[in-house]
Amino acid sequence: MKNVQLKAGYNLQIATEGQYTLAYEIFSNPTDTRTLIPFLNSIEQHFFKLPTFIVADAGYGSEENYQDVLDNRESTPLITYNTYRKEQKKRNQKNVFNSANWNYNNETDSFQCPNDQQLTFRYHSRKTDRKGFTREYKVYESENCMGCPFRSEWTKAKEGNNRKIFMNPKWEQQKEQIRTLLSEEKAGKIYGRRK
Repeated sequence: MKNVQLKAGYNLQIATEGQYTLAYEIFSNPTDTRTLIPFLNSIEQHFFKLPTFIVADAGYGSEENYQDVLDNRESTPLITYNTYRKEQKKRNQKNVFNSANWNYNNETDSFQCPNDQQLTFRYHSRKTDRKGFTREYKVYESENCMGCPFRSEWTKAKEGNNRKIFMNPKWEQQKEQIRTLLSEEKAGKIYGRRK
């Protein structure tokens, strides 16, 4: 990796049920996030029909993977995302500097920061990753962050620049759907078995 780290040049994916291996595939991509869709395609093509619930850990949780399972498969994703556990902790839920905890006003389409400044919707933004998946964001910006006593706590923006929030409505909706699913008794038990 040109930084003294050594990483494997392959990634083994295994589908199991009751601790029995049902399917496997080796990928040259080192990240789990990028292997879920091709692995599900391989399972459907060469092995078996996908089950009702696809269960995986947070390494597989992404907007692209949720969209694929929800839109293209007859399955339900029981896949956490990388901040799922952190969000469950009270410390995180009470952190006033975490923009996810800020009050949102639906009428003005704005958030209110800990310094009672409004971050209002400014524009839409799109970002396409190197694999070609496009994410859409709503960008909110504060009116004035000058002289904010909390500035160093919640923004890395240079002095003179206002705080911006890039909010992905689709991703937020997907995360809420996953949180709701995992809070249900049946789905929670199924996910608990994965551990």
